[in-house]
Amino acid sequence: MSVQNLARRLLPTLIAGSFAGSAGAAGFALLEQNASGIGNAFAGTAASAEDASTIFSNPAGMAFLPAGKMHFAGSIDLVRPSATFHNAGNSSPATLGLAPPGPFPYGGNGGDIGSWNIVPAVYFAMPINDKISVGVGVGAPFGLKTEYDKDWVGRFQATRSEIKTINVNPSISFRPNERMAFGFGINYQRLEADLRNQVVTGAPAEAAGKIEGDDNAWGYNLGAIFQLSQNMRLGLAYRSAVKYDLKGNFKLDAFGGALNGDIQAKVKLPDSFTISVAQKLSDKWEMLGDLQWTGWSKLQELAIYRTSGPLLTREVLEWRNTVRVAFGGNYLYSQAWKFRFGLAYDQSPVGDTHRLSRLPDNDRFWLSAGAQWKPAGMPGAVDFGLAYLFMRKPTINNNQGSPATKGLLSGDYNGANVIILGAQYSQSF
Repeated sequence: MSVQNLARRLLPTLIAGSFAGSAGAAGFALLEQNASGIGNAFAGTAASAEDASTIFSNPAGMAFLPAGKMHFAGSIDLVRPSATFHNAGNSSPATLGLAPPGPFPYGGNGGDIGSWNIVPAVYFAMPINDKISVGVGVGAPFGLKTEYDKDWVGRFQATRSEIKTINVNPSISFRPNERMAFGFGINYQRLEADLRNQVVTGAPAEAAGKIEGDDNAWGYNLGAIFQLSQNMRLGLAYRSAVKYDLKGNFKLDAFGGALNGDIQAKVKLPDSFTISVAQKLSDKWEMLGDLQWTGWSKLQELAIYRTSGPLLTREVLEWRNTVRVAFGGNYLYSQAWKFRFGLAYDQSPVGDTHRLSRLPDNDRFWLSAGAQWKPAGMPGAVDFGLAYLFMRKPTINNNQGSPATKGLLSGDYNGANVIILGAQYSQSF
């Protein structure tokens, strides 16, 4: 079966269940590629190589899994973002000089834009010989879902925004000696986007507009792990940018569908580079560190064109590159129990000037805890993780360059936070 066919069959069940607002990583990246890393705030991801999920974080880690065995890991993360808009001086779209005069009616604050969502992932790795291992992972590296009440005050800028991805990641690792290993993976990625908002059709007439698009694309990831001493590992990992040529359609619930038609858009999702350290302090304690750079500056605007040529809509982003810093630790309480903790700071790519209601993101802080349970006689291990992320209050003052049709959305978002719960089963056999 081809990689493309595999992805299409897995999409309905393994795709990120559309995730709201903001979550693990800044922007709309998803760190939730396993549950074993949640308790450490995903610190040490490129160096720890604890289970088969290392295929995503650093394929070189397959070489450090228990020798001579096959390895499986499957996880489900539940993600609950939350944020509520607070009006601080909005204005409705202009009337465009059409009768009757007067602004469009205001609406409410839109309600809580988040909801519970599922982010699953599955991995399998096996050795070919004492130097080479291969594996495959399936997960969702990017995802977004924000949804407001349909009659809210900012409905001309956004009512629903949803991005889904699935990533199929066959990988290989090579270990020339005991002190180092290298890994490489190919990524087949599918993206689906659904963007909705109200559209001015008169004064004060409006209608629901919807843009849908999708595409398949390719990328790669590579990494290296160096065993600097008996107790210390250094991991380096890189994931490439992925370019999409989205194609889809625009639908407007007005004029009998006369304005409907095909659309196209180019989107380049960011690359990332991670440096990780795993340091064993004693038989009981292990400390983990992570520094990650993400190239979000590749997203400067979202321009959507009709296939026939004219521009349909443009949203200015002007995102910036970001840095994420994480620190975590593991404590081996007994042969059956390992406890985890983690802290992280995650910089947002979104600046105050161009913050959008589709993604009211801001810098966030992580507090994480977790545990691994591996009782005697059980062939595998079960991991549990809990993370609470709280954001600096996002503010917005944006008319998207078109006050006549978009109005001015001005205010802030209260209670911006994310809860992540995760469970994972991993086994070597």
